Amino acid sequence: MPQQESAPFPLLAIRDISVAFGGIRALDGISFDLERGRILGLIGPNGAGKTTLFNCLSRLYTPTSGDILFEGKSILKRAASRMAEIGIGRTFQNLASFSRLSVRDNIRVGAHCRARTDMLSDGLRLPRMRRAEERINGIVDELIAYLELSSVADLPMAGLPFGTLKRAEMARALAVGPKLLLLDEPAGGLNHDEIGELGRLIRRMRDDRAVTVLLVEHHMNLVMGVSDKVVVLNFGRKICEGDPAGVQSDVEVIRAYLGDGKS
Repeated sequence: MPQQESAPFPLLAIRDISVAFGGIRALDGISFDLERGRILGLIGPNGAGKTTLFNCLSRLYTPTSGDILFEGKSILKRAASRMAEIGIGRTFQNLASFSRLSVRDNIRVGAHCRARTDMLSDGLRLPRMRRAEERINGIVDELIAYLELSSVADLPMAGLPFGTLKRAEMARALAVGPKLLLLDEPAGGLNHDEIGELGRLIRRMRDDRAVTVLLVEHHMNLVMGVSDKVVVLNFGRKICEGDPAGVQSDVEVIRAYLGDGKS
């Protein structure tokens, strides 16, 4: 892993986050830090609160209490549509692609937030708009090469193999130019070989592109193989935090996954 510049605060800080839906407490006082240049795996049984927390990070949900700090500043007043502007990109468990558009155009959608233009420049195709288009095309071409999508770049997303669709969505998320990449169950639907390649890709993205990664995933071999730190949730509470080896041997984590008649 490349050396990271020291900072007075972590890239992402979750501070005592709670979320309640009616009488159901989906998250109960969750806190942890994610340092720059690290990969954090967020795991837990079904219903543990992982997706709820992810949706708070994406600003799809607003916590009942607590705060989320990105580069030392709260994100809770920021709209979901403006998360990319501060450097947070996300993939989705259910592929969020435009199936009739080409792979190339789907990636262009991700890069749109990096185009510094305005309505007048766009309408009149002023030099500023043309320069922005050239910049976006360069970003898209580089990501197509990086994720080995050249052979399908101009094909519609519909009908492509699932593993290819996953790489295309990864490219779209990277087109944002994220400092923090949120990966929502990226191994879902992949075969054994594809999962192995995904693990190598996550590590490579972190190292090559200085991206910090928060990974929600059910595939334990993937999580434990790529994560620097693992946080475990169960019934909306954090029950463990530490390195992969320590988490795997934690009694409460084992109980949460294997059951003891109480869960």
